[in-house]
Amino acid sequence: QVQVVESGGGLVQPGGSLTLSCVVSEIVFRRSTISWLWQAPGKQRELVASVTGFGVTSYADSVKGRFTISRDNAKNTVYLQMNDLKTEDTGVYFCQPAGLRAEYWGQGTQVTVSP
Repeated sequence: QVQVVESGGGLVQPGGSLTLSCVVSEIVFRRSTISWLWQAPGKQRELVASVTGFGVTSYADSVKGRFTISRDNAKNTVYLQMNDLKTEDTGVYFCQPAGLRAEYWGQGTQVTVSP
């Protein structure tokens, strides 16, 4: 079964931290680059960070120095460590394996940064 399940979101104050987790079915986990994407209300999804199957990472300029993406192959899990959160980081965060059909995408996890 192909599944993508995001978790770890919540409500935090500016400057706070969260760690998001994404559990991906083993059938697709090791076969593709996995990305975190972000969607603010009424906006299109934007790429936040990516990690390849070999551990090579990339980040959007807006999150460099604040967010860290990593993967644990033994747990079929990708993480996004989010530090120094800002109000503009608010939105739904989605985990996206490269090439995965949309019908198998997860529902995302909500991150709200507010005083």
